[in-house]
Amino acid sequence: MLSPYRRVLTVPGAWQFSLAGFFGRLPIAMVSLGIVLLISTERGSYGLAGTVASAYLLANAGFAIVAGRLVDRYGQHRVLPPLVLVFALGLALMMWSVEADWPPVLIHVFAAVAGASMPQVGACVRARWSHVLDDPRSVQTAYAFESVVDEALFVTGPTAVTFLATAWHPVAGLVVALVCGLTGSLWLATQRATEPPDRRQRAAATGAGGREPMPWAAAVPLVVVCAALGAVFGATEVVTVAFAEEQGAKALAGPLLGVWALGSLAAGVVSGAITWRSGPEVRVRWGVLALGVTLVPLAFVGSLWVMGVFLLLGGMAIAPTLIATLATTEHTVPKSRLTEGMAILHTGMGVGIAPGAALAGIVVDSYGASPAYAVPAAAGLLGAAAAWLTRRGTTTPPSAEPVAPGNRAVEQ
Repeated sequence: MLSPYRRVLTVPGAWQFSLAGFFGRLPIAMVSLGIVLLISTERGSYGLAGTVASAYLLANAGFAIVAGRLVDRYGQHRVLPPLVLVFALGLALMMWSVEADWPPVLIHVFAAVAGASMPQVGACVRARWSHVLDDPRSVQTAYAFESVVDEALFVTGPTAVTFLATAWHPVAGLVVALVCGLTGSLWLATQRATEPPDRRQRAAATGAGGREPMPWAAAVPLVVVCAALGAVFGATEVVTVAFAEEQGAKALAGPLLGVWALGSLAAGVVSGAITWRSGPEVRVRWGVLALGVTLVPLAFVGSLWVMGVFLLLGGMAIAPTLIATLATTEHTVPKSRLTEGMAILHTGMGVGIAPGAALAGIVVDSYGASPAYAVPAAAGLLGAAAAWLTRRGTTTPPSAEPVAPGNRAVEQ
């Protein structure tokens, strides 16, 4: 099962930029939860924590497309360093403003600055895979590997930020996220050998000028699904912290979210190493539906152990759905706009995360943690409805899906 992953990781420079991407992406799994932990501890309000986290996430989603366009146009080595430096400054000022008891408006502004300038490291890493690999099957295996890396982030990140914030200091987790994001992004920017050419270099090599058109008919349905997934992620994160606190074990919020990501990681490993007969659009439909259904019982769970079991089961639907979404995007978006295309999906997810987190925080403050799990459950089911109602677009042919020798084809 692991041989397809071994093949792509032996490509020169591959493991180096993937490892740099791991550290550069750690803020994704740590900052929003770190904000919730910091503000709920220092200010005592989940409502404020949710709106500040939403400001950070919404700004990140709103600027993601612009950042993607800049990377495609000027190259990663020119764009990543200034972005990550502004991100570090904004996040540091946000932490300072909370500790210094500054007005909430300034906390929101600094959080938004940090979110808007956080580099799109995941899109940059996937663009590198598409550049260094020629075989479509290998590209999709690499994308599956990066989805597994994403889930590894959400296993280690929430646990680390929760432990640091509860056992050491409320800002400790955010400081670690800042250092990792800064180090990983700068390291990635220095790896010029595997960097995709910018738009000017592509034009010189191919003789084509201008930007290729974006296939919006295929992209918009994926954005809608990503928005629903984002709402699920943002709401579940906030509610799980509150649920663990109600159970008298706030420090277990990170491990609970880590179990959710662990289920996704395991399913992602399997999904990336087998052959699928069904196209990725079909897997997106079933995946979102499975995620929504597994979230429904959470509103009725009153035990940390039972909650962990349900989160593990629900997490198994995440990575396969995201892998299928990225597979469709890679085959429909022009190479010269691939980073931007990935950023568009990220924007859709961020648009969902922000209101999901904010609404969940309001429901927690008003009714408690358990009823608030209805927010991510509703988002998942609405996303499933949108996925099933969307018009069929361009699908990835079966021959472009990742293949592992000796593995039996799986049909959904």
